[in-house]
Amino acid sequence: MHHEVKCQGKTLNETCKRGDGKKRTVNTIEGAIKPEDQNDKESGCNSSASLPNQKQEAAETQKSMPLPSDSTDAANAKQAQKKVVKAKPGPRRKAQGKTSQNRKVTDYYPVRRSSRKSKTELQTEEKRRIDELIESGKEEGMKIDFIDGKGRGVIATRHFSRGEFVVEYHGDLIEIMDAKKREAVYAQDPSTGCYMYYFQYLSKMYCVDATKETNRLGRLINHSKCGNCQTKLHDIDGVPHLILIASRDIKVGEELLYDYGDRSKASIEAHPWLKH
Repeated sequence: MHHEVKCQGKTLNETCKRGDGKKRTVNTIEGAIKPEDQNDKESGCNSSASLPNQKQEAAETQKSMPLPSDSTDAANAKQAQKKVVKAKPGPRRKAQGKTSQNRKVTDYYPVRRSSRKSKTELQTEEKRRIDELIESGKEEGMKIDFIDGKGRGVIATRHFSRGEFVVEYHGDLIEIMDAKKREAVYAQDPSTGCYMYYFQYLSKMYCVDATKETNRLGRLINHSKCGNCQTKLHDIDGVPHLILIASRDIKVGEELLYDYGDRSKASIEAHPWLKH
């Protein structure tokens, strides 16, 4: 028993020793672990200390970085500002365009009007002048003279240009039926002569009878196939007038002549000079 006790004691001692060793080992292990724990603790402390700094940095970055809504608002504001800036010169450009469209060349350069008259204006003025001469009965630029082999004739006392009015073949304007009756009466007396001129106006035949002796010069102008005058109808208020105009330029002292247009055998036999 004693031995066993001893043995037990030994064992107990050994166990105690072993326990001590275990304790030591535990202690050694704890000592070995302790630095890591300390490191962990230190790192934990350090991390706990660094957390506030990180939080501050995050807060600063959050403050410095705009929120999505803020960024969109800022972008919209910038776009609105750009739109406003672009919209301001718009009306000015439109206004400038309008003013340029409304402006004319005459705003920059004076109007230069030609003093030359148009053809229509010249014709109107010439017609008015002829109307006045016919209605007044003025016959200027000519005189009566005696021509060998012809008798009386008319001589130009001034220059007449081509197409210019010379004189009216003035007489009684009658219709064709009355003209035929008068012509039959005049044929009975050859010394009377014939001063009747037939023409058509607006699809109707008329006759100017200038047989009666007057102071008008148109009835005394002689015949020639190569005359320097020609007949023309001139209307005044619907009434036809037979006038003579220059078919070419007429010099001073030149006899006024025109073609009677009568080519009948009876007329040629009675008046042989109609051949020429």
